[in-house]
Amino acid sequence: MKRIVILVIASVLAVSCNDFLDMQPTRSANASQAIGTPDDAQVALNGIMRSLTGASLYGRNLMLYGDVRGGDLTIYSAGRGLDGLYSFNHSATSNSFGGFWSEGFFVLMQVNNLIENIRSLQDEGKTGFNQHLGMALTVRAMLTFDLVRLYGRPYTQDPTALGIPDVRRTLSAEETLGRVTVGENYAAILDDLREGESLLAADKAQKKGYPGYYANLALQARVSLFMADYDTALSRAKAVIAGPFTLYEPANWCASWAQQWGSESIFELGVDSEADLTTSSLGYYYMCYHFAGLTTAMGWFLASDYFLNRLGEDPDDVRWGVMGIDESVEKGESLNRQGACYKYVGGAPALGDGKETRTAVNIKLIRLSEMYLIAAEAALNAKTPDAQAAAGYLNEIRRRSPNLAPATAATVSDDMILDERSKELFGEGHRFFDQIRRGRSIEFNDDFQDVPVSGRQKVITPDYQRNILPIPQSEIHANPVIAKQQNPGY
Repeated sequence: MKRIVILVIASVLAVSCNDFLDMQPTRSANASQAIGTPDDAQVALNGIMRSLTGASLYGRNLMLYGDVRGGDLTIYSAGRGLDGLYSFNHSATSNSFGGFWSEGFFVLMQVNNLIENIRSLQDEGKTGFNQHLGMALTVRAMLTFDLVRLYGRPYTQDPTALGIPDVRRTLSAEETLGRVTVGENYAAILDDLREGESLLAADKAQKKGYPGYYANLALQARVSLFMADYDTALSRAKAVIAGPFTLYEPANWCASWAQQWGSESIFELGVDSEADLTTSSLGYYYMCYHFAGLTTAMGWFLASDYFLNRLGEDPDDVRWGVMGIDESVEKGESLNRQGACYKYVGGAPALGDGKETRTAVNIKLIRLSEMYLIAAEAALNAKTPDAQAAAGYLNEIRRRSPNLAPATAATVSDDMILDERSKELFGEGHRFFDQIRRGRSIEFNDDFQDVPVSGRQKVITPDYQRNILPIPQSEIHANPVIAKQQNPGY
């Protein structure tokens, strides 16, 4: 695995005085040489957080992936960029989106360097590293979880299928690891999360921009949901709900997107002007120039008719407040099609979240509303189902649609919960994974484009081969073990 193993920490960041990333880069450093104190570990952790905000990871493409491929987004014209996510027109050499693999394993190597050096220092009797180690283990679990969802079949579909290499240690440049099973990947993820939980439990206070104790529990809830371990998902979600977070009142929900570190934010990544992707940012890919005179923001991806119909079940749903007219208005095809999304520019009309540029908004990776929706689904599907509890959790989020009748024990269903997840988590990268893990087919709004889509059918099934990405050709060339383990169809 030569492309993976040669990666070391390429940059670290200084620690600011306000308990968050100062975002000022220092000299490149190898963790094995640079970490000797808890302050050094914090600097390395800052570098890891910065790496996660890159365009190939949570700064853009990982967030786009779930909604573009999940049918909640569509494209108006092909060829603008990243529309291979929509067409599924992948091969190992073209539209492979290999940045997921290369950047993902790059960060895993950063994390492994940090973890191994902390463990070495602890073996020498040095203390003060538990929080840093707990956070690093949580990040490793989160990134491993997302990578195995990109390259391996859903756990609920086939845990014996190939996942990704089990990379939980630094590797020499000559090592060539193969892929392990999806089930083995998930076991490693849970091991990291449980150890991380025990280390973070001593200090449960929120640390802005880092995955603390409650972020760890929230990730356990998310991972357990994807394993259909509903009882564990419910217990972890309930623990987070009982924590220090509060749901926004419906009237305040839209304004929350112009805030950093809000009351629903369990884990968000800090983005400032240095990490701002500007016209290549997630915000620009979702919005349209009709707002705020942003003539360069076309909105490469727009809400599909299917999503708009779902949200349109209640014209007074407060979540319409982060939507805006899209470019179909200019083409005369609609007078007021609200297909542009403004979550990642601070809401409509692109206020930002208090920084110099409107596109340098923090990325909200885990929000409290997701925990209520996990609790609803898990309660409904637990070993001892509790439809009344499921309806109660769902209704806390459904309050954002004031004209919809509350769910009851008699009416609550998986489809109702999945629809609410779509409306609440739109643009945050969940829809595709939710549909596939529950065995749902996905229909695409292909008739909205001016050019026919090639590379897939209008409706795909959960077993469609290109639901998972190809291992990029660069890795195939570098690693003869991986070369024998390419995903089917590529």
